[in-house]
Amino acid sequence: MLELDSQVIDRLKVPKRTLECNFPIRMDDGSVRNFTGYRVQHNSVRGPFKGGIRYHPGVTLDEVKALSIWMTWKCAVVGVPFGGAKGGVICDPKALSLGELERLTRRFTSEIVPIIGPDVDIPAPDIGTNAQVMAWIMDTYWALTGDCSLAVVTGKPLEIGGSLVREEATSRGIMDVISAAFQERRMDINGARVAIQGFGNVGYNAARLLYQEMGCKIIALSDSSGGISSPDGLDPLKVYDHKRRTGSVQGFEGAQDISNEELLEMDCELLVPAALEDAITSRIAENVKARMVVEGANGPTTPEADEILFQRNIPLLPDILANAGGVTVSYFEWTQGLQRLFWTKEEVRSQLKEKMTVAYERVSAMAEKEKVNMRTAANLLALHDVVKAMDIRGLFP
Repeated sequence: MLELDSQVIDRLKVPKRTLECNFPIRMDDGSVRNFTGYRVQHNSVRGPFKGGIRYHPGVTLDEVKALSIWMTWKCAVVGVPFGGAKGGVICDPKALSLGELERLTRRFTSEIVPIIGPDVDIPAPDIGTNAQVMAWIMDTYWALTGDCSLAVVTGKPLEIGGSLVREEATSRGIMDVISAAFQERRMDINGARVAIQGFGNVGYNAARLLYQEMGCKIIALSDSSGGISSPDGLDPLKVYDHKRRTGSVQGFEGAQDISNEELLEMDCELLVPAALEDAITSRIAENVKARMVVEGANGPTTPEADEILFQRNIPLLPDILANAGGVTVSYFEWTQGLQRLFWTKEEVRSQLKEKMTVAYERVSAMAEKEKVNMRTAANLLALHDVVKAMDIRGLFP
C-alpha cells in the first residue's frame, strides 16, 4: 500500500546490530554454568534504541529480533523518538537465587555495555525482569563506564530515578485508548462489561483501572490456570488477594470457574487479551461476542483471526497502539533522568493520556481513510514515519 522501494524494505527487514554472548556464572553451590544472552538493535533513524530485556527459558534470537522490530513500530505509532531494540537471556529466573540473578545480570550487562547508553540504547524490564534487575544494570554500567546517568535504563525503582506511574503505565495506556475509542463511537464506558485474559501486571492493573476509574463491570478474569466469571461483576482487588493466597484466580467465592477459551468467547462490550501470543485463533474469532477487542499482550490475535474480526465489524485496537503506554512512560522516565527533574503523578498521567489519545486518533483516521482495519492503519503510520526519517537522514557515507 505504501509502494516502498525494495531497497528500503531490505533495510527494514533486518536489525542494524545483533549481539550474541555466552558467559559463565558461578552458582550458589560453587558450580559454574554458561548462559547465552542477546541484544538486538533494529533501527535508530528516529532516535536511540529502546526495548526490554527478558529472562525466560524460551528466549531465542529470532524472537528477540522480532520483538525489536515490533518496538520500532510501537515507538513510531505513539510518536516517541526511539528506535526498536530487545534483549534476552536464556534462563529460568524462578529457578535462580537472588544472588545468582544479580551475578547473571551484572555479567550480562558487562557484555552489552559497549552498545548501550542513555544516548544509544536504553534497556527496560520485560518478562522475567523487574525494577531490581534494572537497578543492577544501572549500577554495573556506572561502575564500568564512570557515566553516572540516570537515563541508562528505565523501569528503575523510584529511589534511584524511576518514574511515578511506571508500574501501571501499560494498563493506563490501554484505558486511555479504550476511553478514546468508546468516546468516538458514542458508547458508554460506565457499566460496560469487560473480560480480561491474563492477570499479571498488565491484566490486573487494566482490570483495576477500568473498575475503579471508568466504572466498568469486570465479568471475567483469567490466568494461566484458568478463569472465573460472574454476571454480577468481580472486584479485581479481591481477586488479586485470592490469587496471592491460593496461586490462582480459580476458586474465587461467588464466581464460576471457566476456561481461557470460554472467557474469549463471552458476551461483553470489551475483551482484553493480555496474556499469550496467538490466543485468539480463527476458530475463536468466529465465536467472539465482544463489541470491541483491545490487545493488552503482544500478538494475541493471529492474522487470520484479525481478518475475521474485521469482516465481522468488531473493532480491534492493535498491540502497537493499545499497549504502547509502557514505552511511552519509559520515554517520560528517560526524559526526567536526563534533566534530573521529576514529574508528579498527575503530570505523568496527563502526558500519557494526551500521547495515547492522539495516537488513537491518528490510527483511527488512517483506518477510515484507507478502509482498512486498525492494525493495518497503525502499521501504515509506523512504516511511513520510519521511512520518512530514513529518507530525510539519507545514507552515510
